[in-house]
Amino acid sequence: MATPQDAELILKLYEIRTEPVLREARKFVGSFNPATFDELAALQRDGGSQNNAYWRQALSYWDMAGAMVMRGAIDSDLFLDCNGENLFYYAKFSPFHQQYRETFGQPFMRQTAALIEKFPAYKARYEAALARMEAGRKRAAS
Repeated sequence: MATPQDAELILKLYEIRTEPVLREARKFVGSFNPATFDELAALQRDGGSQNNAYWRQALSYWDMAGAMVMRGAIDSDLFLDCNGENLFYYAKFSPFHQQYRETFGQPFMRQTAALIEKFPAYKARYEAALARMEAGRKRAAS
């Protein structure tokens, strides 16, 4: 059962998302559409670029938030009810998950993957997001 403290944390997470640099980072990741894993890997490795900074900031924000849920600092049901952007990113880059793990030695968006694995409702939302993403890819390819 969510507490008023959980609600405050959810609102704080939302407030952080509106911070101008994080907003730009999220905009970049939302518009980044690599056609190949090599394009994604080049961004991941380009430590000096603004786009790499945006990439790391947006993804690490969602890993941080997911870790709070996985560790019990935020009520999981409330978090899952209020957030879905991380599922969009996870679905969007799903074609590269295996290569990402093999290349970088860690799962892509580790905490989002853990949320999907642990919570059936989140898995269902992810699967719906993935289906929408795959349908969009098919439409774009035709």
